Amino acid sequence: MNNENYDSAVKVIKSAILKAQYEAVKSVNEKQLLLYFAIGKYISTNTRNGIWGEGAIDAISKKLDRELPGLRGFSGRNLRYMRTFYEEWNYLEKLPNDNLEPAGAKIQNEFIEPINFPIVEFLSIGFTLHRTILSKVKVREERLFYIKKAAEQRMSREELNRSINAGDYHHKDNLPNNFSITISSPNQVIKAISTFKDEYLLDFINTEELDIRDKQDIDERVLENAIVHNIKKFILTFGKDFAFIGNQYHLAAFGVDQYIDLLFFNRELNSLVAIELKTGEFKTAYLGQLSGYLSVLDKFERKQHENPPIGIILCKDMDKSFVDFVINDYTKPMGVSTYGDISNKIKQCLPSIDDLKRIIENKDE
Repeated sequence: MNNENYDSAVKVIKSAILKAQYEAVKSVNEKQLLLYFAIGKYISTNTRNGIWGEGAIDAISKKLDRELPGLRGFSGRNLRYMRTFYEEWNYLEKLPNDNLEPAGAKIQNEFIEPINFPIVEFLSIGFTLHRTILSKVKVREERLFYIKKAAEQRMSREELNRSINAGDYHHKDNLPNNFSITISSPNQVIKAISTFKDEYLLDFINTEELDIRDKQDIDERVLENAIVHNIKKFILTFGKDFAFIGNQYHLAAFGVDQYIDLLFFNRELNSLVAIELKTGEFKTAYLGQLSGYLSVLDKFERKQHENPPIGIILCKDMDKSFVDFVINDYTKPMGVSTYGDISNKIKQCLPSIDDLKRIIENKDE
């Protein structure tokens, strides 16, 4: 058996081990969530109906700690989180016997097995992520969105927080685009629409500093360099399926030199994604420029197994109604998004200097 066969065997065995480990972790996570749900129900039933007195949860937590030394995750605080977990999702529960008396509630299989979660992803994320979603998101549909996204993208807590803070739920499916008339596969259209957002918060870039420059082409190069310098954060903002190919990507078809600001490959879409950066407001000329890039990419760069390339214009501002109107005249799949930074979003929520002065003056009176 030569080294090549060894490598092949190692690859097969390694894949099997990793898959088994993932399934084992997934199974443990599911059992843990079901246990926490059942404990949450038990605590809720006994505390909300006055069966247990004040301080019962903390007392129970201390007793558990004494009787099971080294047990983690059952502090008074976490037991309350379990109660919240149950109370926020208890509509999912289907008990075989609705006549159980509250005082007799027991943590047994019959309290766990019949739970019918509306999406399979519910049991795929950890309790810490569930806690994050419950504490930061109050609308049920929005919670389900983040559960599904966290499961599909295997998000860390940091990534989930970033997604919630960026308001990804409110920016889904709002991207002005022409995908439905330029992409032949309905499934590919849905994927493309769900891949891109109408606004991206680039919290690693101070966009105000870019705006004070005089020349727009310098602005765009500075923005591009900032993105390239923070390319990992940029990809996390766009989604894990993006792979960075290069910036100022050179196209030389027909002897004409052209340069794409940022070029990516998206594994889910199986297509190249060209991104053009514009520091000002949207202009129709940007669509023509991007359409030309996509034509060259499609003819000279696209691999045989890949889908046609997609283009995104990332600009500072746009009128969505106007973009929706003009973009449908183009035959290449394109969309338009805006960008901003969190500092600007925060500043928009703060009172002006004049308002602050008035507040201070009124307080002094």
